[in-house]
Amino acid sequence: LQLVESGGGLVQPGGSLRLSCAASGFTFDDFAIGWFRQAPGKGREGVSCISSSDGLTVYANSVKGRFTISSDNTKNMVYLQMDSLKPEDTAVYYCAAGVCSRRLRGDEFGSWGQGTQVTVSS
Repeated sequence: LQLVESGGGLVQPGGSLRLSCAASGFTFDDFAIGWFRQAPGKGREGVSCISSSDGLTVYANSVKGRFTISSDNTKNMVYLQMDSLKPEDTAVYYCAAGVCSRRLRGDEFGSWGQGTQVTVSS
């Protein structure tokens, strides 16, 4: 299983970014995909996850209404559209393969990408 994130960068508050997660070695029928983030000096936080097998999408309260997760099963890609970005969204963002649930727990995901940096600053 391999996951590769891309799309991070520097954006001003209120701006948008779209993160991409390219998956290989498995299909979305086998595993759900989650997005997590870790800010400097803080623990890992679940952001969102999507399960193609049952159509479940989950968002953390901190991003609900601002972030949108989607998948393209034909390309084995998952996207995280991030709008109305805030400085507190600054973190390294990771995608991972595992089980999507409303708990958004990292220990329910077993394979992780290398991460992509998102910085929200003026």
